[in-house]
Amino acid sequence: MDLRHLRYFIAVAEELHFGRAAERLNIEQSPLSRTIKKLESELGVVLLERTSRGTRLTWAGQVFLEDARRVLLCLEQAKTNAKAASTGYRGTLRIALSDGIARSRLTALLALCREEEPEVEIRLFEIPFSKQLKGLSNDLYDAGFALADEVEDGIVAEPVWHDPLVVAVPSRHPLLAHRRVPLHEVVNYPLVLCHPEVCEGCSQQLERVLRTVDTQPVVAEHVATHDLMLTLVAAGYGVGFSSAAHLEAIHHKDVVARPLAGRSFMMTTFLLRPDNEPSEQLRNFIRRVNHVGA
Repeated sequence: MDLRHLRYFIAVAEELHFGRAAERLNIEQSPLSRTIKKLESELGVVLLERTSRGTRLTWAGQVFLEDARRVLLCLEQAKTNAKAASTGYRGTLRIALSDGIARSRLTALLALCREEEPEVEIRLFEIPFSKQLKGLSNDLYDAGFALADEVEDGIVAEPVWHDPLVVAVPSRHPLLAHRRVPLHEVVNYPLVLCHPEVCEGCSQQLERVLRTVDTQPVVAEHVATHDLMLTLVAAGYGVGFSSAAHLEAIHHKDVVARPLAGRSFMMTTFLLRPDNEPSEQLRNFIRRVNHVGA
């Protein structure tokens, strides 16, 4: 097996059509089919099933596709790091982002990094929390940000940013009678919440907040992005939650942000990294992260 086999398989798996995959790879369809059969023979599994209705991935094919992409990503990162070193960079920091990190915080951090250490390249990867943990364990990333701190052995999760939790309410909504909205009033209305599988950390923190009231909330929709939450809130589907930092850079004319009354609920962002001695570049990065959160 060589890297060409992996590239060929990924193309077919993404296109689910041998003809389109061959065109994408700029090769004939026959050698592509032979390569896939050879790959399946070497692995001893069926990766793709061809029927009269088309081509589909088997479960083994789905698992192999994820690993094949990871192998090629490692190769591309190795090439990038070598090229960066040849042009004078002291290093590249690979930073993973999960759970929709507040843009205002990230903007301030990246600007400070460029100002203080412009020769260090920072590459960002937006991925689910579960993949961030795997990537940190497998040396795909140097550090990452998430709203979850339930990490595996060998990973450190440090709370770095704390932002007040606010309620996102449609304009002309009864809750706007409150300058600070009681949480027990919020849960009387349908909620638009982040999806627990896509935004794992955000969902966990909101679940802890909602458990402080006796009323069982009604969830109108689960969404994968902050923007979609605001869109549905503006359309009147329900009430949402956000952090003050998240809403700083977003001005939606049909959504009003209100602080919560009583307890000061916070949305915490964690910096995740392998539990070992960080490089000089990563130590400097961590120092800037804490400075932005101060």
